[in-house]
Amino acid sequence: MQVRVLLFGSLREAAGAKELAVALPERARVVALRELLMASQPAFEKLAGRLRVAVNREFASDDAVLADGDEVAFLPPVSGGSNRRANPDPGRARCTISERPLDAAAVAARVAGADAGGVVSFLGAVRDHARGRAIRQLEYEAYPAMALVEMERICDAAAQRWPAARVAIAHRVGHLEIGDLAVVVVAAAAHRAEAFEACRFAIDTLKETVPIWKKEIATDGEYWVDDHP
Repeated sequence: MQVRVLLFGSLREAAGAKELAVALPERARVVALRELLMASQPAFEKLAGRLRVAVNREFASDDAVLADGDEVAFLPPVSGGSNRRANPDPGRARCTISERPLDAAAVAARVAGADAGGVVSFLGAVRDHARGRAIRQLEYEAYPAMALVEMERICDAAAQRWPAARVAIAHRVGHLEIGDLAVVVVAAAAHRAEAFEACRFAIDTLKETVPIWKKEIATDGEYWVDDHP
């Protein structure tokens, strides 16, 4: 059988390809694919156990059994923090990924309502320094289809924890200059406490789980954050 392996960030650059077609025995498990790639791709061995796996856009364990035609993504540690048409109608979506500059007011409008006594926004901007280096610019890359699903899950989880809260998220990908907005998270709720808590929960969870990667272009070199010592 054959599976499609999607590559992102430092893995994509090291392999020189966005995807690989890999032949495996019938009913091979993810661990067999991981070991095969570690043997043939030095970047896989370097990241080793830090790589998460998604099969057909759902996180999977190394014991998961693969089938012919499966889409398998090996995901470096996320740094936040494609198909650029992942959101054909961003004005109607809670969560969006775009190469265009982010409009914080437009994101806030997604959760606005007469019942919202508190509206809290987090704006994540590109700064001019990181890890002791002077930063010139950033590049963000996403696994769009899966990233959007994970962002929606964050919004749903926030609504469950704070039933009166509504959350919207927008993330930018591509080339960003110093001062550009990389992410906007807005939470609206009847009271300020719920809005603050839901907003913080959303941005903190996004940085841990959503497959979006960041490359820092510094004055003395460039590197993917997941690959930085």
